[in-house]
Parts: sequence; C-alpha cells; structure tokens
Amino acid sequence: MPRGDQTGPMGMGPRSGRGPGNCAGFAVPGYSNPAAGRGMGMGGGFGPGWGNPVVAAPMPEKELLSLQAKALEQLLNAVKKSLTDLDTARND
Repeated sequence: MPRGDQTGPMGMGPRSGRGPGNCAGFAVPGYSNPAAGRGMGMGGGFGPGWGNPVVAAPMPEKELLSLQAKALEQLLNAVKKSLTDLDTARND
C-alpha cells in the first residue's frame, strides 16, 4: 500500500493492488515480497535472459600468484619500454 496507510493503490482500498502487502499476510509490504504469478515460472522461458553463468573452480594460491607475477612482469616491461621510447624521442 502506498505510504502504508491501508488505502491501496489510488485510494481504492485494501486488497485492490497486486497483493504483496500486509493484508495478504506478508510481514513487510512492498517489492521485497513476491506477487502472485511472478517469479513462479510464468514467463514461459522466452526473452533475452542472462544465460547460464559459468562458475570457475577456485584456483590454487600458488598458480594465482604465479599468474599475477607474470602479469606484473609484463606491465613492468611495458613501462620500461615506454620510458626508453620517451628517452629516444627526446634525444632525436
């Protein structure tokens, strides 16, 4: 119910809305409660959706640290190359 004053949507009285309020037996009114017919597979499975998420297995710590070290080495090499390029550009 809007503003919790038990007037229902547009002042039409209790139980005249979509049904997730206190009058329907929910402890908390509002969008935290499911409305009838929603979220119960009533959509037919059509539409873009999000697909099935891929869940990766946790990586062992040693492998993770090795990958991080390799990435940092590549970044350091790129920074050193940029510094070298800047030095040669200034000397030309």
